[in-house]
Amino acid sequence: MRLLPATIILPLLGTALALMAHRLVRVQRIVSVVTVTATLGACVAALVRVEAQGTLVATVGGWPAPFGIVLVGDVFSTLLLAVSMATVLGVLLFALGQLEAHVEARYFHPLYLVLAAGVSASFLTGDLFNLFVAFEVMLIASYALLTLGGARVTVRPAMTYVVVSLLSSTLFITAVGLVYAATGTVNMADLAGRIGQVPPGLQMAFSLLLLVVFGIKAAIFPLFFWLPDSYPAAPTAVTAVFAGLLTKVGVYAIIRTQTILFGGVNAGPDTLLLFIAGATMLVGVLGAIAQDDVKRILSFHIVSQIGYMLLGLGLFTAAGLAGATLFIAHQIPVKTSLFLVGGMVEKVTGTGALRRLGGLAGRMPVAGVLWMLAALSLAGLPPFSGFFGKLALVQAGFEAERYLIVGVALFGSVLTLFSMIKIWNGAFWGVPDEEPPLETARGEGRLRAPAMMTGATVALVGLTVAIAVAAEPLWNLAERAGTELADRQVYVDSVLGPPDVARATAR
Repeated sequence: MRLLPATIILPLLGTALALMAHRLVRVQRIVSVVTVTATLGACVAALVRVEAQGTLVATVGGWPAPFGIVLVGDVFSTLLLAVSMATVLGVLLFALGQLEAHVEARYFHPLYLVLAAGVSASFLTGDLFNLFVAFEVMLIASYALLTLGGARVTVRPAMTYVVVSLLSSTLFITAVGLVYAATGTVNMADLAGRIGQVPPGLQMAFSLLLLVVFGIKAAIFPLFFWLPDSYPAAPTAVTAVFAGLLTKVGVYAIIRTQTILFGGVNAGPDTLLLFIAGATMLVGVLGAIAQDDVKRILSFHIVSQIGYMLLGLGLFTAAGLAGATLFIAHQIPVKTSLFLVGGMVEKVTGTGALRRLGGLAGRMPVAGVLWMLAALSLAGLPPFSGFFGKLALVQAGFEAERYLIVGVALFGSVLTLFSMIKIWNGAFWGVPDEEPPLETARGEGRLRAPAMMTGATVALVGLTVAIAVAAEPLWNLAERAGTELADRQVYVDSVLGPPDVARATAR
């Protein structure tokens, strides 16, 4: 039980220690690496415990659910949390080699650890209000991290992100208040039973309102407009962790609330979700094809890949939810890895514009190999990790006889491969149309990124390869997660106990 609170408390303790050493950057580095490593250990231990014993539930302050604060770790949440924290560690190591000293000294490490605590709390919280609190903790840190450089080029796009996030947060707390007014509870397990007593029209309104709230954070169609401009302006390490985690936490919240609160109650939202999924896939990948900058291309791909996750939810089947779980687990490190490779290229050449790049396959062979491995996984080609997630989603779509959305997903994969080839041809093949800005990038010799950046990127790409190698045991976990998500009573009984016990507790 203590494992769940530890994943939140450890980063907060690390934040306090990093603040105490705010004048000593080296000490902050040690604190951050040790803290995130320890948190990752707690996340992995929690996943192992859940796999062996079932869902873990921790009550804060000794107050039982649904009256007190509850942390819930099931296969779905602990699997994604373990992968997320491994990604957080990889990006942290990358940042140590990428960030300039004056930028790192601007409280990067405390802010980064606060972000890690918010991510853990978002995956584990068992009620809507504390999900709101966890999101705010995560977002407050993200506001500061986006503007870490202090330059106008980063501040202006960040303002869009801040305004949109504040609007989303306002809608979120409004939704929490309305749900509490209608049901008398914000505990998600308790809401699963009480939401059925609300008139169907109000249920639909709550479902759509929460979909909009989390859809803004997840950047689904048509609420994605803020992302392509906001993310590329930040330092690569910040953009990478945002790309890998923040939108995925939004998707996690959509899946969690739609399955527990409204799964089995409304039969209609699946059509809407599948439409949004298809539109998100196509708009994102078409936007990526139209770009000429590596970061902007990848930012549009964040949007596109969210559509595949919504596809698994929109099917509202155990197979679809299992496919979505496996796909999210693969996407977190893959998307982050691509941004890190892009950061390596930008570090040594001074640009991410394809027209100013070219011939890097011979001058940065390690970066070329890393890019190819992650890009082919993103496109879903066998035997890479993305293939297994997309295969699971396609099979689930065929089983549900949703042939149109399966066709859209396959077409989106072809366009994804095309855009990845575009980056390969522009950056790693051919010759630049314009001279790169850095003098060292204009010669013919080898270009080398800092060892810490390269090592961290190799580790994260290695994680994507490990996901492909361990596809069968991961699929077993994802299948179990999908089964539990499809039957919300499993979650309810884990939190509140069997119905007889829950009634006795209420008395």
